[in-house]
Amino acid sequence: MSARLAPDPAVPLVEMRDISLSFGGIKAVDGVSLDLWPGEVVGLLGHNGAGKSTLIKVLSGAYRADAGEILVNGKPTIIASPRDAKTYGIETIYQTLALADNLDAAANVFLGREILTRWGTLDDAAMENATRKVMARLNPHFRRFKEPVRALSGGQRQSVAIARAIEFDAKILIMDEPTAALGPAETRQVGDLVKQLKAQGIGIFLISHDIHDVFDLADRISVMKNGRLVGTARTSDVTKDEALGMIILGKCPPGAIPGPGAMQA
Repeated sequence: MSARLAPDPAVPLVEMRDISLSFGGIKAVDGVSLDLWPGEVVGLLGHNGAGKSTLIKVLSGAYRADAGEILVNGKPTIIASPRDAKTYGIETIYQTLALADNLDAAANVFLGREILTRWGTLDDAAMENATRKVMARLNPHFRRFKEPVRALSGGQRQSVAIARAIEFDAKILIMDEPTAALGPAETRQVGDLVKQLKAQGIGIFLISHDIHDVFDLADRISVMKNGRLVGTARTSDVTKDEALGMIILGKCPPGAIPGPGAMQA
């Protein structure tokens, strides 16, 4: 029986409770708690070294926490590997995208999970058909199915990486700096993809250094500093300047719920 369950709208998709992880005696993540609801985008903000990427790598199965627990759809889970994460519908799209540049869109969508014919050969037609269907949901203007992905724009490459996650029924998507190195038009395209995913009930953790992108796309922000959670707030309840104060100074404004790493403003 699969560990994956249909999302319950009355409980978070994911709850990370009191997660801690140390490297060589240094606490990279120190007692951090976050949650994520269906159809929600939570922006995770903080300077390099704040602990946000390490925290998310615990959720993606790349690291194992020293303490704390993870619940998926209200059920305690053990995520000891990326394979475990995928079992629970958790997919990660890293900044590098991990695409095979010499292969086309369909081959990348099914990379490592190829569809085979009854004779054990690659079923290219079935993979292309499935890719066209999932891409129609994400990016209906995508037409370059036959070209190697190295020939695609940054926004189109993001579409392929997201299609790979969605084809395998991701319910929780981790996006690491999805608009890094993209121009304004491609950044808007990725923003449109995020809105499409939200409308389908997918929950997204968005890691970004770009506070403007986060405020455009996220429903809530959670800010980390020195491995601890400064606070969490709805983007409608805080200003960008207040969010910067959380990132730089660790100050939690009145519109935010303070975490254990907060200084009161």
